[in-house]
Amino acid sequence: MAQIAYILLCHKNVASIIDQARQLTDMGDVMAIHFDARAKKSDYDELRAELADNPNVVFPKTREKCGWGEWSLVQATLLAVQAAVDAFPRATHFYMLSGDCMPVKTAQYAHSFLERHDVDFIESHDFFESDWIKTGLKEERLIYRHWFNERTQSKMFYASLKTQERLNLTRKIPSDIKMMIGSQWWCLRRQTIEAILDFCAARRDVIRFFRTTWIPDETFFQTLVRHLIPEAEIENRTLTFLMFSDYGMPVTFYNDHYDMLLAQDYLFARKISPEAFDLKAKLGALYHERDINFRLSDEGQRLFTFLTGQGRIGERFAPRFWEKDSTIGRDRTLLIVSCKKWHVAKRLLDQIGSVSNMPAIEYLFDEEATSLPDLGGIQATLAKRTRHRRALMRMLFEYYGTEQLLICLDPANLELFKDFYSDRSETRLLEIDCHYSDAYLEGHAKRVGLAGEHTSPETFNTLLPTIRNDVYRELDSIRDQNFPEFYRIKEKASPDENAGPLASFLGLDPAQAHKIASNDHLFVE
Repeated sequence: MAQIAYILLCHKNVASIIDQARQLTDMGDVMAIHFDARAKKSDYDELRAELADNPNVVFPKTREKCGWGEWSLVQATLLAVQAAVDAFPRATHFYMLSGDCMPVKTAQYAHSFLERHDVDFIESHDFFESDWIKTGLKEERLIYRHWFNERTQSKMFYASLKTQERLNLTRKIPSDIKMMIGSQWWCLRRQTIEAILDFCAARRDVIRFFRTTWIPDETFFQTLVRHLIPEAEIENRTLTFLMFSDYGMPVTFYNDHYDMLLAQDYLFARKISPEAFDLKAKLGALYHERDINFRLSDEGQRLFTFLTGQGRIGERFAPRFWEKDSTIGRDRTLLIVSCKKWHVAKRLLDQIGSVSNMPAIEYLFDEEATSLPDLGGIQATLAKRTRHRRALMRMLFEYYGTEQLLICLDPANLELFKDFYSDRSETRLLEIDCHYSDAYLEGHAKRVGLAGEHTSPETFNTLLPTIRNDVYRELDSIRDQNFPEFYRIKEKASPDENAGPLASFLGLDPAQAHKIASNDHLFVE
């Protein structure tokens, strides 16, 4: 009889993880949970304590600090897989899950389905011949070495890539493997998992190669399964139902998608909205039911295409974010750093990235050249970004796979501050209180076109009081709003004094915040 070992990688929402673990193990299945080492220790301790009496749940002996696109995600998966292999000798299948996944079939149906199909379910396409990668880096993911995270260390990531390109520092793919790519949501048989673990122990050269590839969770298991398992024993699909919008963002499912999800020829669905309480409750109860006859129609993708392409008829589904710029998301936190000295704010973001894995974007509503992912064109110009700002922010949250996003805004953008604070998401604001010398204000006047290289000292003397007053007027306008969750660090304050507001703003422990505040070069002109 089939027994599923669920491999769950997570980093937040402890209460939801506990519910998910209990629901999925109540029917005789088992689970290995890897909880990101970057997350709060108190959350991890709570998770361990709540599930300590559940013999069907196991945790790896060590945890990884995970970052999107990094080898750390694969390493975390391998740690959880090894823990499950060791703890659950009766497990026949290993199913990769996230905290956003919910079953859309009963446990009885899932077990019967896997017993009838003696194959590995994993999406894997030829890396070079397929069009699975729509935009961005392709062969560069493999032939160059990637030591930095593109989302949290974008400057270092692209500087390293450009240096390798300029010096032609390419490398060869291991000659005996064929690179494949596909979704990271797989279900593999025990013998396949054991073959992968044996391969990892024997082929350290392949492990070294993947350690410095970019986004290896889309290539590592996909490549090794094809390398180790006969093609006849592989079904090139995932058992987790997920859809993508025209912008390449995962579609989120809500309460009114229940019937549609049950009709899909899949065992799980991703992503379930954290706000869809009724949907989560019904799907959780469904897993425990017996003798349900599911009528499969596989209408999901066609229905989504109709709804987004031709508009809605009637009110079967409520408006979604791809149809209307309504909200960033109730359970998301937008952190805004405001500073007229852009270089200071950018240095702060770099420093934050050195101690946390929080995605950070510089002045995306002020600088056209700000580095942004390809989101289907909505990010192309400042005008588009500003006009569709909530949709843009929501898509960035989805792209980074995060519930917290850090951005910079110039203090002149009062309307943007007010709009983001009016959203249902949580918004926090950090003002960097700087000293504005005459030399800085002269440079600012030149940058914004108020003065040129040949402007006379007399003209500058006339301009400076006006420019200084304008800077402080912008700051006062923001302070006059009395925004909640408003914090301030000051150039004239000590690292000890600045660490407190930073810790509260970022949700970091005091030691990490003090490390950020202790940057001696933060306020250098």
